[in-house]
Amino acid sequence: MTDAPTHAAGTDTNKADDDADRKVVEQEQAEIKDFVKGLSADDIKSGNWFTQLAAHAMNSYTEKVDWQYFEDRYAGVPADAIVDQRIKMAARYAALEGGLSAGAYTATVAATIGSLGGASPATVPAAVASMMVDVAFLSQLQLRLAYDISVLYRVPLDVHDPEDLWKLIRVAFTIKSGEAAREGVAKAVPALVRPLVKRFYSGSALTAGRALPVVGKHLLQRNVIKIGIPLVGVPLAVLLNRYTTLLAGRHARAVFRNEARVIEIAEGLSQRSRHPQLMLWVAWLVIRANANAKIADDEALLMRHLVRLVRERHEVVDEQLAHVVDIDPAEVWKRVDAEPGHLGDVLDAAERVATVDGDVNSREKAVLAELRERCRRG
Repeated sequence: MTDAPTHAAGTDTNKADDDADRKVVEQEQAEIKDFVKGLSADDIKSGNWFTQLAAHAMNSYTEKVDWQYFEDRYAGVPADAIVDQRIKMAARYAALEGGLSAGAYTATVAATIGSLGGASPATVPAAVASMMVDVAFLSQLQLRLAYDISVLYRVPLDVHDPEDLWKLIRVAFTIKSGEAAREGVAKAVPALVRPLVKRFYSGSALTAGRALPVVGKHLLQRNVIKIGIPLVGVPLAVLLNRYTTLLAGRHARAVFRNEARVIEIAEGLSQRSRHPQLMLWVAWLVIRANANAKIADDEALLMRHLVRLVRERHEVVDEQLAHVVDIDPAEVWKRVDAEPGHLGDVLDAAERVATVDGDVNSREKAVLAELRERCRRG
């Protein structure tokens, strides 16, 4: 969401003027059309268009959009309220754009994609270029929406870091490991049209798209459905754009809000800790209590932020803990017994760590019981 949508979001969405919204979308479309004009047929077929779009959509945007950017516009407003309005705004723009783009679609586009070839932008058929404007518009909108949500929840993301960029992409497009594009689309649209979507995807219309890279394939398949079903192209384009954007926004809200919750826990534990180094050892022991079980995402996230915050706030870096593969409970208990003074802060931290991913299991309860006993003796 560029400058114009961001500024428009400052108004009450219930009173937003349709004409003003349309002008915003048309302006965005014009910029995207310039981007698409620079794509070659090979860019589209190979999926390189998405690599170029990510740079086009995010580089300059992230330089100006930060927490202070939103604070200046929404001073004192809770993040949840701002996020909700931005999701609704993005869905509204996506629906408008879908209606504008769908008029230029033809049912031959799916077949045309498979025959693309050439390095010159001039080789791209007009119908395919029209489809790519819609795909690029929606992709940019959802990327920026996810980024906005991460900023509003103060979850640090560096789009120049490959790991952070891939995280943003996965969140923005609700990409899960092993998820088929068909399944993602079917879940995104209203129940009324799901059977229609599934019938389309059971055919061979997308055979050409299966050779595209993962993200390009996912986005192309999700959008080409709008042009492959006769008679319902325009209304389905509006519905699909709106629902996929709502889905993306709600997914981003769930992911980044949860991460903000974990970061908040880590900040509280680090701030209150009088034994930061011991806290890290005990926290890791609690997390690894069930050594054969997979570490939950929230547990791994909490540990990562605990280590970072202890380093930044207390200037403690424990190289020995960093090199531990299988943590030895005896080593941790030895450290607990050797620490003088009241260890209530360590016990509180251990209890909070145990609950970060939900209910406390039996092994975690055993570790907490042992820790309580040793703290009592101490």
